[in-house]
Amino acid sequence: MPSNESSPPPTLLRAVSRWQVLGLSINDVVGSGIYLLPMSAALLLGPASPWAVLVAGVAVALLVLCYAQAASWFDQPGGAYLYAREAFGPFVGFQIGWMTWLTRIAVAAALSNGFALALAAFVPALAEGAPRVAVVVGVLVFATLVNVIGVRSGARTAIVLVVGKLVPLVVFVALGAWHVDPAALRIDAWPPLENLGKAALLLLFAYAGFENSPAAAGEYRDPRRDLPAALVRMIVIVTLLYLGVQVVALGTLPGLATAKAPLAEAMSGFAGMAGVLLVGAGATISILGTLSTTMLFGPRFLYAMARDGHAPGVLARVHPRFRTPYVAILVQAALSIALALSGSFVELALLSMVARLCAYMGTAASVLRLRTRFASREGALVLPGGALIPSAALLLAFVLLLSAEAKHLAAGALALVVGALVYAWQARRA
Repeated sequence: MPSNESSPPPTLLRAVSRWQVLGLSINDVVGSGIYLLPMSAALLLGPASPWAVLVAGVAVALLVLCYAQAASWFDQPGGAYLYAREAFGPFVGFQIGWMTWLTRIAVAAALSNGFALALAAFVPALAEGAPRVAVVVGVLVFATLVNVIGVRSGARTAIVLVVGKLVPLVVFVALGAWHVDPAALRIDAWPPLENLGKAALLLLFAYAGFENSPAAAGEYRDPRRDLPAALVRMIVIVTLLYLGVQVVALGTLPGLATAKAPLAEAMSGFAGMAGVLLVGAGATISILGTLSTTMLFGPRFLYAMARDGHAPGVLARVHPRFRTPYVAILVQAALSIALALSGSFVELALLSMVARLCAYMGTAASVLRLRTRFASREGALVLPGGALIPSAALLLAFVLLLSAEAKHLAAGALALVVGALVYAWQARRA
């Protein structure tokens, strides 16, 4: 006899393990930028650059600890959007989620183009025309399918790719450490004061990406325990890795500040052509790994906002078999492909810095506001110093925002205006 009761709608599947959360966190931070960071840091700071990399890691750790604290309170998806919504209401939360999601589209489009360029270094025919288009679309479709067919497949793919991107960097540091010239690391004069602001932004945003990991908390097995631990371990691992890469590059490659491919050029000096190929493969895998996590995390912001009624409800649909927010994933994929092929992601990328700083400030301020409310929550992380760490993190993000260029601030302001209109339109439909 058929039942008159309809079956409950499918929900997200908690399938991502503790170590997979760590891998996902590392994967979204360590991208292709590490292959150019040594050159840029050396250009601005010279022999002081390794110390600056270390200081930047410690500074970013303040922001990471705010995310770890907030993550220990919630087991729902949404990350910075969720924290700001709980602390300051749905409108503020939506604006942060909206801006963060826009940057995920731009990042996916940029990474797909970067992947085509990286492959073109091995197969020059892929550099332009139809072959380039095929690679751009193909890699986005691949990342989309992997994440639609299940969060397990998305997490497992990300873990394989993070291993693939870390191995060349670890080999670079391990082999290069024996060839470092100590004289190249000696600081004879401090860098010009005007270079410090640029270097601060460059180095701090080399660590960016950690803010996306909490977006998929609804699919982690034990997010309130595993996510804070993963974030703390991630910043320690990434800081040590970046420091090692900077020291080896600076100590083995004279003229690092003017190198076009610093890691490859340094590697050629102590590992030959095999080392150069390993670094080239690592850069390509690094782009693919970050793209994979971008297509995993980005749609979870959209899903969380739709689930709360601040975006069309269809975006909150979960696939009955795969248990993933497949509509949100497909929407992000379609927009990313369109931006990638049109090249308009370059303009949208101006929003990235301001959006990230807004998310950082929103999360730090949320921790300050919510810390008393959730002080007694069982198993929650307790930061030392009370309000000291979130206050310092909030100040850090605010100072960085003040140093942003006018074009970045204008892009952020425009995104906020559009976001307010979208929020009002959705509120009227609800």
